[in-house]
This record gives sequence, C-alpha cells and structure tokens, in this order.
Amino acid sequence: MDGDGRSQVSLAELIALRARVGRVRMAPLLSRAVRSGQQSSRLYGRGMDYAESRVYQAGDDVRRLDWRLTARSGKLHTKLFQEDREGCLLILLDTHASMRFGTQVRFKSVQAARAAACAAWYAVRAGERVGVMAFGHAEQLLRPQGGPRGALAVCGALAEWDALPTPDPDKAESLTDALTRAGRVLHGASRVLLISDGFSGDASVRQRLLDLTRHAAVSVLVVADALELALAPPGRYPLEHAGERSEVLLQSERQRREFQRALGAGPARLAELAQSLNLRWSRIDTVADPLTSITGLFGVARTAR
Repeated sequence: MDGDGRSQVSLAELIALRARVGRVRMAPLLSRAVRSGQQSSRLYGRGMDYAESRVYQAGDDVRRLDWRLTARSGKLHTKLFQEDREGCLLILLDTHASMRFGTQVRFKSVQAARAAACAAWYAVRAGERVGVMAFGHAEQLLRPQGGPRGALAVCGALAEWDALPTPDPDKAESLTDALTRAGRVLHGASRVLLISDGFSGDASVRQRLLDLTRHAAVSVLVVADALELALAPPGRYPLEHAGERSEVLLQSERQRREFQRALGAGPARLAELAQSLNLRWSRIDTVADPLTSITGLFGVARTAR
C-alpha cells in the first residue's frame, strides 16, 4: 500500500519526480577529482563530449585545435572536452526517530526521501550511478546502479525502508558510525550526499566527515521543521514522543526562544559543521521544494541559506 506522502513516504510521488527533474536545465557537472577544501570546478579531460574552446596556451595538444574558431578570430583556439569518466553518487539517509516529526505539510522523513529521490533522478540523468545507504533505525544499503533502473531502485528502497517497524531507539546507528560505515562501502562513489536533521551527531562527526572528504566530494542537506528554524507563535502545542502525548504552553518570547533553540539544536549543529568544513550544503524545511535544494547542491553555485 502506497504511503500518504505526509507521515509516510509515497512511492508513486518519488517516481513522479522523474518528470520534474527531466525538465531541469542541467548544470555543468562538478569535478569528481578529490581535492583539499572541497573546491569544485569543471573537469576537462580527454573524453568525447565537447565542453568549450579557449585561446591556445603553451603546452596544449595541437591535435585539439579548434580550426573554425581559429579562422574566424585570427587567434589559435583549443577545444576542451568533458571528462568521460562515469561518476557515482551515494546518498546517506537519516532514518532516526527524530526524522518522523513535522508540523507543516509532511514529516521530515518524507521530505528527506523526496530529496533523495530528486538526487537519484538528477544523478542518473547526468550519466552517474546512484546508491543509497540508510542509517539510524534502518541500517540498509542499496549498491549503486546506473540508468533509470538505478533511480527506480532507490525510490523503491526509500519507500520500503520508511515502512519498516521502528526498532529499539537505543540500537539506532549514530551519524558517526554511519559515516564510518559509508567510508567502507563507497563502491567507487565520487560524490556523497548526506541528508539528515543532525540530531544523531556527536563530537566525532567532524573527523568522520573529514575522512570521507578524502575519498569523495561531500554535500550536506539539512532537513528541519518550521518550529526548529523559527520562533513559534504564542499558544499551546500538542506533542507526541515515544507514544506519549503532552502539551507545551508557549507564551513569553523567552519561552518560545528556548523552545526553538532546544528543538532546532540538531539542524543548527549540522549546518554549522558543514559550513565550518567548507562543504556544499543547503537547508530545507518540510514545505519547500526539494528539487531546488538538490539542483543548487549539484550545480556550480553554492547554496547556503
């Protein structure tokens, strides 16, 4: 049975995102070469896809001269080609209980799955293989596959894992352990996308992220609820945790600020960490269009809002 798209992931919706991604203007692929500081650039090699021409420089291969542009401009020009190496994206998806929370439109877990599906469709459209690794309550791995079948497999896994019964919270895999596991199962991934609300992180996450950047270009999508990002209006708020319901009364600005600070601690920490490491990152709430964030992360311009 397909989910409702609000508290449960809808497989039909994830598959339908393919059409929307298909209408997106693809940005030039970022360099898959790992370099310190995660400074990304277009990568030109000796592949078969023409990228652009520029003025001839000493040391350029004369066999790559652009004779037409040279004739028109009167100056020697060299053709540059996009590297034809196949890329691979590994998505790291947070499935902790904290992700099953939302006050507007949908749960964070559902929004995270929508973002992961957008990333999968975007990657295969760019000619990359894509895989996904779940951590938290679901500790699963779907090995990278290419083409539409690869993205469909990711969508199926996202819906299947979301429907799994919630195990003992004390046995959930931490973000630190997940990043360590990811380093062992990269399977040639040149890019890693971490999708999380940050609550499962600890002091060791920084080093694990640094370790991962030595093998792949790492991007981070911070998922947060509206109440985790801004002060709640004054009022009474019913909350449910571990099957127990309670009510929080927020009247003064101080109460509302302390509530927001506590509720938004995870997303705030993860965003600060990604920024301090100079990683490509973006923040998304449960209402926004995930495709906008994904295209920003995978494009040339940094998205950090």
